[in-house]
Amino acid sequence: MVRPIMPLRTNRLVLRRWQDSDRDPFAALNADPEVMEHFPAPLTRAESDAMIEKVEAHFDERGFGLWALEIAETGEFIGFTGLSTPRFPAHFMPAIEIGWRLARSAWGRGYASEAAHLALKFGFEDVNLPEIVSFTAIGNHRSQAVMARIGMTHDPVDDFEHPLVSEGSRLRRHVLYRLPAERWAARPSGTATRPVRR
Repeated sequence: MVRPIMPLRTNRLVLRRWQDSDRDPFAALNADPEVMEHFPAPLTRAESDAMIEKVEAHFDERGFGLWALEIAETGEFIGFTGLSTPRFPAHFMPAIEIGWRLARSAWGRGYASEAAHLALKFGFEDVNLPEIVSFTAIGNHRSQAVMARIGMTHDPVDDFEHPLVSEGSRLRRHVLYRLPAERWAARPSGTATRPVRR
């Protein structure tokens, strides 16, 4: 039985289920070539809307997903952060992935790391996941920096060729970062973003 998913909050951010009002800004974000630099192509409006539907179905099925991310003070939608279930053949499957995608206006403010800490806390402490992974194209240094900041580690032995990316593409080679539950539990006190109760 899947429990209702309440919003997750920090002092600056709210991670919540998706709303119809998110569709326009999400489509704009997905059409931005700079935001989508490390993906095969920007998304069309239809593809963007379909992604929201898929994410919401994942929430209904699994009880977690890619939360819509908004700034607490203003309610501004700035992207997503959360947990998903990748479905392609790879040596580390099956796995639960943490990921994020933020509008350019939200870059450089620590939002991705802050929201990711909250998603990790939910995954490990509410869902009791044994491990959470993250992966990205080898040239995506910005996302890799977030992975390192949230306590994930990288072993080059784990790097892989993404089977859903065309052979010969600069995006095909991916790095894999891991965070097992034991390392999350043993992290120094205060390293995770403290949620707020509302």
